[in-house]
Amino acid sequence: MAYAIIRSGGKQYRVSPGQTITVEKIAAERGEKVTFDDVVLLADGAKVTAGDPKVFGVTVVGEVLEQFKDRKVIAFKFRRRKGYHRTVGHRRLLTRVRIEAIDQ
Repeated sequence: MAYAIIRSGGKQYRVSPGQTITVEKIAAERGEKVTFDDVVLLADGAKVTAGDPKVFGVTVVGEVLEQFKDRKVIAFKFRRRKGYHRTVGHRRLLTRVRIEAIDQ
């Protein structure tokens, strides 16, 4: 089984064809093809190719399924007995991508 490790949005993901992954927001519409060319490692059966820093000539192609927001994350700061408290929160923007092929 072939798989690759790609880098997107400052994180690394292990992907194989047919898999669905959730990555940081990519500027693409639903149904568009996206190409990940920052491949760190490529494994095809017993043959493993590690990049230094990346494997050149290899790309991973995927299709954007949806753009969505993650669940809300709350950060609450306080100092005891001082009357100080702050509540801030955010929702990350994410993209769901179906991996279609690993092109060599």
